[in-house]
Amino acid sequence: MEQTLYLIILIIALCSVSECVQRQYHFINERKTWTEAQRYCRENYTDLATVDNMNDMNELNESMNGGGVEYIWIGLQKTGRDEWQWSSGEPALYLNWGYKQPDGKDEYAGMRDGEWHDLGCSDNLHFICNNNPELIVIRENLTWSEALRYCRQNHVDLVSVHSEEIQRRVMNVVKRASTAAVWLGLRHSCTVGIWFWVSGETACYQNWAPGNGTSEEDCEHTVRSGAVQSGGDQRWINRPETHKLNFICSRY
Repeated sequence: MEQTLYLIILIIALCSVSECVQRQYHFINERKTWTEAQRYCRENYTDLATVDNMNDMNELNESMNGGGVEYIWIGLQKTGRDEWQWSSGEPALYLNWGYKQPDGKDEYAGMRDGEWHDLGCSDNLHFICNNNPELIVIRENLTWSEALRYCRQNHVDLVSVHSEEIQRRVMNVVKRASTAAVWLGLRHSCTVGIWFWVSGETACYQNWAPGNGTSEEDCEHTVRSGAVQSGGDQRWINRPETHKLNFICSRY
C-alpha cells in the first residue's frame, strides 16, 4: 500500500511540473463535412482531434467553451466492421460512445455533450483540430535528470511516446542525434517495478529492444531510464540515468 501511494505521489509531482501537455485543441467555428474538416485541420494545425484518454476528453470539452448543444466533428473514422481509428492513423484505444452508439449506420464520429455518435459524412458541422507538440533533438550530452530539467526550462518536456504515431515521429528526428542512444521521458520505478512516462502515464505502448524494459531492473547501483537507439531499428533501451546522452524535447 505504501509503495503504491509513493508511486501515485511521484506521478502527480511529475505531472504537475510538466502539466501533462500532449495536445492543444482548437474549436473551429466553421461548418464542414468530415473530410473537409480533416483537410482544414491538416493544412492549419496537425489533424482532426485525437482523444487518447479522459485527460484529453477534459481538454477537448474545455476547448469548446461550454458548448455541446450541437454535434461537433472529431477525428474518429470507421475502418472496418466495428473497427475505428483516428485520422492520424492511431488505433482508437480509448472510446467514449453515447448510449447505443455506434449504431453501425455511419462511418465518422461527432461529439455532443461529451459523448460520441456515428454520423453521416455529408453532415456540415463545427469541428475540433489538435496541434501535436513538435519534437526536437538536443545535441548536448546530459544525464537523464539534466535532460529533463533542460526540456522543462526551455521547451515543454522530455518526449513521452504513447503511440505508434509518436514513435514514428521520434524515429524521424532521432537520426539527427550525435550519440548512439537518445533519452526519452521514460523512467523506471524500483519501488513498484514499473516503467512510466514523465507525463504521468504508465508505458502501455512499448517498443523495447529484446532484453530491455523488464519490470525487474537492476536497482543496486542507479536508477534506470529509457532511451531510443539513434540507428538500426530505433528500438528503446534502458540505461543508467547517469549516462550522458542527447535527448528529445517536445515543444509548441
